[in-house]
Amino acid sequence: MSYNKKFMVKPGEKIHLDKIDPAYTDQHESHEKALPKIQEHVARMDKLQYLLYADGDQSLLVVLQALDAAGKDGVIRHLFSGMNPQGTSVFGFKQPSKEEAAHDFLWRAHQRTPGKGEIVIFNRSHYEDVLVVRVHKLAKKSVWSKRYDLINDFEKMLSSNGTRILKFFLHISPEEQLERFKQRLDDPARNWKITDADYSERELWPKYIAAYEDALEQTSTQHAPWYIIPANHKWFRNLAISEIIADTLDEMGLKLPPTHVDMEAIRNKYHIAEQKQAGKGNGQLDKNSKP
Repeated sequence: MSYNKKFMVKPGEKIHLDKIDPAYTDQHESHEKALPKIQEHVARMDKLQYLLYADGDQSLLVVLQALDAAGKDGVIRHLFSGMNPQGTSVFGFKQPSKEEAAHDFLWRAHQRTPGKGEIVIFNRSHYEDVLVVRVHKLAKKSVWSKRYDLINDFEKMLSSNGTRILKFFLHISPEEQLERFKQRLDDPARNWKITDADYSERELWPKYIAAYEDALEQTSTQHAPWYIIPANHKWFRNLAISEIIADTLDEMGLKLPPTHVDMEAIRNKYHIAEQKQAGKGNGQLDKNSKP
């Protein structure tokens, strides 16, 4: 089955994350056996990104949301590192700056959306304003509850301007999160990732799940669908996301733009330049060969 269909949240669908297995791996048994497929999808992504950049008429926005340690950074590192950096960029949403906080909540997101021919990855996103803001009561319900419609309108506008939007919620279990926290403790190379907030935020797990369920239900649309990706197994997470992105790019009908020059005239110019270069080379050779 296509992961695009399997993991997509249908518009209006009721979501119960506790009924979705975060350890699901389909028929795949291991990373080693899934790796050829992952590599195939990543190669497709690379090829199609070249066409997207050359075509210059559409764009792609990838949104990654998750609880701590679910693997947003890992998705970016493993799936997008082979793409041309001229047409690909990543923006991480942290606590708003003073300037950002002085504007509407979508202001900073709009500035980072992809231009024609580009792919942009949001590591966290404008959805923080209906997640963190809600859980930590940084705004009243009368404020954040209106933001679902504003987000839908924002994404509809992007879509109407040629931007395809894919939104991924990386779904892990509390047990898997704790295991990844342990790995950070045990590995000195990962110690820098540890924060006090890891554990204080973990205590709010049920509230975050409720906030995510509402966001998924109210903002998954035909033009900007959410996908709930089982992410306990990093390799399966990468397999599913890479397939969905590659298939989406393929559906966009990307192709090389037409040539706007007289190719025959350009070939003639090339041959003339080639002959002149060869003549210069022979002249240099004759000069050096004189006694």
